[in-house]
Amino acid sequence: MNYQTLLDCISKVADLNLSGKSAHIEAAPLHRIQSLQREKYHDQIQTAKQAAVLLNCYPKNESMQLSLIQRTIDGGVHSGQIALPGGKKEEKDKSLWYTALREYKEELGSIPFSSSPLLQLSSIYIPPSDFLVTPFLSVNPIAPKIIPDPKEVALHIELPIEKLISLKIKQKPIPSGALKGRVVPSYTFENHFIWGATAMILTEFKYILQNSISN
Repeated sequence: MNYQTLLDCISKVADLNLSGKSAHIEAAPLHRIQSLQREKYHDQIQTAKQAAVLLNCYPKNESMQLSLIQRTIDGGVHSGQIALPGGKKEEKDKSLWYTALREYKEELGSIPFSSSPLLQLSSIYIPPSDFLVTPFLSVNPIAPKIIPDPKEVALHIELPIEKLISLKIKQKPIPSGALKGRVVPSYTFENHFIWGATAMILTEFKYILQNSISN
């Protein structure tokens, strides 16, 4: 998939409904699905801290890539996990879109070319950290110069968009961390274990691409 093809796919999204809920459920651990059905879940969303992540796509090696990161091991709730670049909204941020851009720059040392998001995906609540996360999509004509911040990013990972479309959710045990051994829906890409909110967001993005291609 090249730059123009991806743009064409996303341009069709205005005519499609976002598939956030069904996509999130497909990739959500059982305890997360159960929490969606509780009445207090909606109350938690109303008071949750705001955060944003960026799905930044760009051409490299003759295909479109998506930036992922592996967080450093710092003892935090999401320590060492594969994630999308992003973080919590600060008072200085004009909007959640600016939060996503600022966090991307802080973590990966570059700013996407997009002056506005190409698409806003469905927000997702993360109970362990009490954040309501809003994902944004940007598509760039050239690859950014990536300089990861070693304090926050252990590894920058480039996931080809075509590979994402073909990835399948599988039930596997978490390989490390406080929840090691718990079986959860996940993706595996080059031995990287992708689960939780990141897998749920990527599943919605994958649904969007698949639906656009089929239409």
